[in-house]
Amino acid sequence: MTAAPRTEQRTNRRLADDVRNFTASPRLAAGLQRVLVDLIELHLQGKQAHWNVVGTNFRDLHLQLDELVDAARESSDTIAERMRALDAVPDGRSDTVAATTSLPPFPAQEVNTTDVVDLITTRTYAAIDTIRDAHDAVDAEDPSTSDLLHQVIVSLEKLAWMIKSENRGI
Repeated sequence: MTAAPRTEQRTNRRLADDVRNFTASPRLAAGLQRVLVDLIELHLQGKQAHWNVVGTNFRDLHLQLDELVDAARESSDTIAERMRALDAVPDGRSDTVAATTSLPPFPAQEVNTTDVVDLITTRTYAAIDTIRDAHDAVDAEDPSTSDLLHQVIVSLEKLAWMIKSENRGI
């Protein structure tokens, strides 16, 4: 009886010193920072609208604004945590948000429901534009982060459509 021939075992194992985490490039980090500040600002402006909306269909719009606020807040947290996972440092301080957001300012006084619909829809689309711009730049470098941005876009576009539909037929 002859022994079976030995086959060489191949291993795909890497050495621990060769394993590194994916780190955001300065361009990727800057794009995500732009998204972060616009989402934080959208959250804050949505709350401002929520507190100061008056007029016809107040309750429905008041509740829809809370949905938008929740989506923007949760999305900003997701983006900030993604930045940390990629060794980037998110900056959500109020002075940074105020100085760098692309969203137009929101009125400080009471605003009627019809105007709030237009104001908040415009601001939601401004945030979406920032996310789309960042998405296109991020896609080639980090498809996983690009997927997160895509999910935020879809969510905000749905909410913008639902809110702007309040003024249809007026």
